[in-house]
Amino acid sequence: MKKFSILFLALLFGKRIQAQEVSPSSTNNTPTSKSLFNPEYKRNFSRKGDFYFHWGYNSSWYGKSDIRFQGPNYDFTLSDVTARDRQSKLDWSYLNPSLITVPQYNIRVGYFIKDNYSISIGWDHMKYVVDIPQTVTINGYIGPNISHDNATTGNLAGTYNGQMINVKESMLTYEHTDGFNYANVELERYDDIWVAPSGNTSLTLETGLGGGLLVPRSDVRLFGQGRNNHFSISGYGVSAKIGLKFYVWKHIYLQNTTKVGATNLTNVHTTGWDELDKASQKINYLENMWVIGFQF
Repeated sequence: MKKFSILFLALLFGKRIQAQEVSPSSTNNTPTSKSLFNPEYKRNFSRKGDFYFHWGYNSSWYGKSDIRFQGPNYDFTLSDVTARDRQSKLDWSYLNPSLITVPQYNIRVGYFIKDNYSISIGWDHMKYVVDIPQTVTINGYIGPNISHDNATTGNLAGTYNGQMINVKESMLTYEHTDGFNYANVELERYDDIWVAPSGNTSLTLETGLGGGLLVPRSDVRLFGQGRNNHFSISGYGVSAKIGLKFYVWKHIYLQNTTKVGATNLTNVHTTGWDELDKASQKINYLENMWVIGFQF
């Protein structure tokens, strides 16, 4: 009887262990991916808790912008000013560590708060160059001599009310080429479009919203007076993005993203006399970037 009791207890205990081993609560085979098109294969791992880092380069396009210049003895606005970016040509400067920040670049670090959501901080280094010469509308007034050093304005002195003016280099050079920097925080969502049978290679749709500060280093010459100014917080911006992220492997990806943004620069340094002179403008932009990233 004693032997029978021991055998019964052993069998009962063994069945309980076996039941625990096959219990759904103790397995992790349920796919965790958020799929748009219900592919045949899905990831069986979660990215929650992962960090990611990526680096890449961008091209940018800008809408027309009104630029207001203010200082001692002048206050005028140039309307519908056109500008472009200044991306470096594809050469070895992209690979030289000492020159890696010369082109228009993007850097971002993020953390997955859920499998399909992350929060990140980044630096978008774009460049903004006003086209010179160009003909625009002008409103306001320009004195015969302006700013701290009484720069001469010549035949452009006067009061304006919607006249057309040809802006030449002798009047203005205006660039955010060191650069038009957007320091931002973004919230991203991810949806798997396609997953390989292994689960490690996949194509993912990324969407996101962000906001942050504009920290340009502006190179300005106003009637010959100015300098390549120091970095400064000049305004703020918001943005939205959509892109494709291709995971070459579980922890390595290539990504192409398009971002649209609206910015408001309220205090752009111009002549070097920061307490006297400034410019302000609102810039809308379209940015496309290619990056390589690592997830860990």
